[in-house]
Amino acid sequence: MKVRLYSGSLKLVEKSGVGQALHHQAAMLQSVGAEVTYKSSRDAAFVHINTVFPDSLAAALLAKLRGQKVIYYGHSTMEDFRNSFRLSNALAPLFRRWIKLCYSAGDAVVTPTEYSKALLLSYGIRRPVYALSNGIDTDFFRFGAEHREAFRMKYGLRPGDRAVVSVGHYIERKGILEYIKLARSMPQIRFFWFGYTNLNLIPREVRDGIANAPANLSFPGYVGREELRDAYCGCDLFCFLSQEETEGIVVLEALACSIPVLVRDIPVYDGWLRDGENVYKGRDFRSFRRHAEAILSGCADDLTQSGRSVAEQRSIPRMGMRLMRIYGEVSGAADSRKKSAEGKNPR
Repeated sequence: MKVRLYSGSLKLVEKSGVGQALHHQAAMLQSVGAEVTYKSSRDAAFVHINTVFPDSLAAALLAKLRGQKVIYYGHSTMEDFRNSFRLSNALAPLFRRWIKLCYSAGDAVVTPTEYSKALLLSYGIRRPVYALSNGIDTDFFRFGAEHREAFRMKYGLRPGDRAVVSVGHYIERKGILEYIKLARSMPQIRFFWFGYTNLNLIPREVRDGIANAPANLSFPGYVGREELRDAYCGCDLFCFLSQEETEGIVVLEALACSIPVLVRDIPVYDGWLRDGENVYKGRDFRSFRRHAEAILSGCADDLTQSGRSVAEQRSIPRMGMRLMRIYGEVSGAADSRKKSAEGKNPR
């Protein structure tokens, strides 16, 4: 079976979770023996659409005209569009209408979690919606002493130094302002924020926060997956204070690397990330600092083995098999509709 992964406008999202998800889909499909193409192909049985740009919607409609089944990936919601870029809050209601139109162009919608599935269904989308993790390459993202050493040497960390890492765009929703505050309150700890956003696209408060960040907080910018893996392995805590997510690929990457993880207690993690079992969760700055201090001082329970298990349950091959089951359901539903239509309109 051949599957086309539509890659139009990929350059605009390649350094985001959406770009990573598209590459993960290719790996999932290849793990189950499917043929993957990024080019327009009339003999592709399925077409994956991952973005919500106008060209993406046009590609979905063209695929439907060709008789191909379209899987539209629901990476974006109105909720995670808010508190991101300048004017995003004002535009959020319009964004909701637009993504509803885009997702409705598919034969089915795949979204990373049960939480994001519930959000999309609340929009009134009249297509089957499936919850399927974006997956994680657990062979690549795993702890290695050599990776830890590479990170610590590059950034001049001595044996006794403790380091905290976070990853994401420079946007308020990702919790960057509280992360800066946390770093300022713990001057004896080295903090790192990996990722980058054009400063012209973000609100003044975030720009000012970055400009006035404390000396113990570094912003290395966007790095490749090898260096990011080294950072996970080299730090002593992954701290992800995002206020809204559809899943959080970086959380899976950190868990796969068997390091302690601290996240904000938000609904997307309900049912699969459990406080005190595989991660630590906080609701406000005070709890973030309390957990961080306990983890970094060695006073908190070690949850890294159960955290690694969470990642393994969402490995690329496992998600590939689940994706194939979704294909089967979508194909079966399409065949049923075709037979029903033929029965109503006999020749």
